[in-house]
This record gives sequence, structure tokens and C-alpha cells, in this order.
Amino acid sequence: MLTKMSLLLIIMTIPLKHPMSMGMMLLLLTFLTSLNMGILLNQFWFSYILFLIMIGGMLILFIYMTSIASNEKFKFNLKLMIIMTIFASFMMFVPEFSMNKTFDYYMMDNLMNLIKFMNFPNNKMLYFIFIYLFITLIAIVKISNIKKGPLRQLT
Repeated sequence: MLTKMSLLLIIMTIPLKHPMSMGMMLLLLTFLTSLNMGILLNQFWFSYILFLIMIGGMLILFIYMTSIASNEKFKFNLKLMIIMTIFASFMMFVPEFSMNKTFDYYMMDNLMNLIKFMNFPNNKMLYFIFIYLFITLIAIVKISNIKKGPLRQLT
């Protein structure tokens, strides 16, 4: 069910042109992805951290978009909404991908444990991600120097 909803949201994102509607779809996709990840991993702390990081990024994008395109009108397309509603109702009748109960039991038996990320073969990748994020943080701080002023130019 979550896979169908994610697929539907991805398809609904294609015709969107306004930054606020794209941000809302990205927020919904992040919520569904983190919910799906929490269910599959049987641990919700990793998906909760992912959701909080995406919300922080969305807030930064929201502030940037409201400063750049503050007077742009939000247009509601009724034809597109009707088509998407029909498509969503059609998607609800398509059978699930994993209808076999033995496959579901096998997948529940082989859930990925997050401790595997901390052990020997995978901890190098984890350290690489930490270093990459730290270098990215330093680069962003250097790019957005407070003395150079805001990103929006006043005209």
C-alpha cells in the first residue's frame, strides 16, 4: 500500500510547476519513505532522523523560495486534479506486488538490522559519509559568508 502511494505521489509530481506544491509533494514523499523504511527495518529512529533532516532542508528551501518568488500566484488545475483522482482510484484496485504469504514471511525473517552498518565491512562507508557531510558543511559555511549579504539581491 505504501509503495502504491509513493508511486502515485511521484507521478503526481511530474506536472507540478509551483515551488510550494513541489515542496509539499517532496514532504509527503519523505514521510512515506521514512514510514516505509521504519516498517521494513523494524526500527524507527533511522527513519525519524531522515525525516527531520528533510524537514530542515525543506524549511531552508521554503525561506529561499518565499524570498525569491514571493508574489507568484498558485494556480489550481481542476482537470489535472480530476485525472489524478481517477488514477488514484484505479491504483487502489491493482493487486499488491507481494501477495504470496511465504514471500512476506521470508522478508520479515530477513529484516535488515542497523547494527550491520556499524560493524567492520560497512563502518568504512559510514565513516566516509560522516567525512563527506562534514566537508559539505564546511563548504556551505564558506560559500554563504555573512559579510557578503543575503542571497536575494535588492533592486
